[in-house]
Parts: sequence; structure tokens; C-alpha cells
Amino acid sequence: MEFPGIRRAMALRACGLIIYRRLQAGSPSSKVGDNIEYLLLQTSYGTHHWTPPKGHVDPGEDDLQTALRETQEEAGLNSSQFTLIEGFKKELQYTVRSKPKTIIYWLAEMNDCNTEIKLSDEHQAFRWLKLEEACKCAEYKEMQGALRAVHQFLCSKA
Repeated sequence: MEFPGIRRAMALRACGLIIYRRLQAGSPSSKVGDNIEYLLLQTSYGTHHWTPPKGHVDPGEDDLQTALRETQEEAGLNSSQFTLIEGFKKELQYTVRSKPKTIIYWLAEMNDCNTEIKLSDEHQAFRWLKLEEACKCAEYKEMQGALRAVHQFLCSKA
């Protein structure tokens, strides 16, 4: 038996990973965080917005399992290619078509900054971007806030 209300509620919860890589540090006078780039994927549908890998929670999955599965499906990255960073988890809440939506993001660092990204057909492009460029691409203020929170978290640990 299917319960449409429950299914609809599940569809409004998504999970993903904000993935970053550290490039070779520049000159000793470089600011903390200048060598960090964030992975954003451009959707191949709708307004072609840019977002980290994320997707809806499937029945029987927990939130982190969803984030890992979606990262594998959308960017071709499996959990052996990145490291989850302890101490950071961000929940975004906003409205989509008059319905509340929750997205939970964890943070992950690439183990090798040259790892190939393999997009699914849900996305048409990807970019590695420094914080300000990533915020311009992300467009949505909630996502911009999440990226800034990640950056502040990473710089505070440096």
C-alpha cells in the first residue's frame, strides 16, 4: 500500500556532500584558504543551476548513505576517493513550489585533487571553484551561506 503523503514528504528531504580539494599551497604570504576549491555540478534540467552532489533519500537509507550514493551517481566519486571531515554538518531549509525542503550536507576532502569527475546525465558540467566564484555560481543564498560556513570552518582548522 502506498501513502502519497509520506512519499511526498520523503521527496522533500535530500542529502549530499560539499566536496573540496586543496591545491598546492602558493607563496608563503598566501591567505589561509586560498588553495581551497569546491566542486559544483550544473544540472542538465530546469534552470541549469549549480550545486554540490545531492539527492533525495531512498526508502531504507539513512541520510549519510544517501549523500554517499548520490555523490557516486552524480560525480562518479566513491567513498575511497575522499575523506569525510568530522565536525561539519549543515542543514538547509527552504521552500520549493510552496513546499518545505530540507537538505543536509556533510563535508568531504578529495584524497587526490586530480581525481576524474564522471558526471551522470543529470548534470551537464562541473567546475572546481574558489569560494567567491562558487558563491556566484550557486545563486541561492542558502547554498552561498553553506559554502561560506564550510570555508570558515576549514580556515579555522588551518
